[in-house]
Amino acid sequence: MSQSDFARVSVADFVERFRAEMVPLSNTFSFFFAGIPLSDEDVKEYLEEPIAALPPEVVKILPKTHVILVPYLERANGKEKRHGAQAPGSREIIALEPPAESKSLTHLHLRNSHGADLVFAIKDTEVADYHYYFYQQVAALAEAALSESARAEYHGILAEELSARVHGEVDEESWRQKMALRRGNKVRRDTKAFRAYASRSFIDTATLYLHGICCDIDVETGPRQLPSRHLRKRLLWLEGVYPPPSGYAVFPEELNETPQNSPAPKAQLSS
Repeated sequence: MSQSDFARVSVADFVERFRAEMVPLSNTFSFFFAGIPLSDEDVKEYLEEPIAALPPEVVKILPKTHVILVPYLERANGKEKRHGAQAPGSREIIALEPPAESKSLTHLHLRNSHGADLVFAIKDTEVADYHYYFYQQVAALAEAALSESARAEYHGILAEELSARVHGEVDEESWRQKMALRRGNKVRRDTKAFRAYASRSFIDTATLYLHGICCDIDVETGPRQLPSRHLRKRLLWLEGVYPPPSGYAVFPEELNETPQNSPAPKAQLSS
């Protein structure tokens, strides 16, 4: 691929241009990489292993998903159109050299009639960070496809936490929205603010759950972290809705319960 292929072409245009060259990995996932060489080991580490660790019930509800790996993503110059924002991916470009920090992006999520295009900048990005971004985007797709019954159950868990004034959240964005929600006089489940908080809370919790199935990760402790018993309750609920693939576990005590001839379990998610 020549350098001219990257000459200030928007991410959205670039993805459409090379869509026919996507390499299928499964019925759901395909991938494409640009501007970087990928060895067989890289394909395994960036694509095959994290996808193999996804619960089958999650994969079942995902749209056709294209994973595009590029060196860097840059937020281009230019203002939003006066009448409505431009489409995602139209103001971002793929860069071969590191962009200025103020313009640098780690990933981009595009939705269109083809399904979902997940674009990740992987040069100078730790694989563990890439895995986090990957699972965060998958969690966002899963949240959009939640059944009404599952959504109501998760909302019920959050309502119980809020009624008990449980402190903390899983990640920064859900914590921020929880604090904004609590600034109101009453916390009700039928409000736009609650639904926005619940959506972000699900994404952040599901990201932790999916990442923990794939990889040996630690849950950071701190004043903003959801207490472990409440976090465990959420993770157990997710495990019931989206059981891990055969040979994988969520909690350390489950490691000895996997079949003898199964692949070595990846997750050792402490709570």
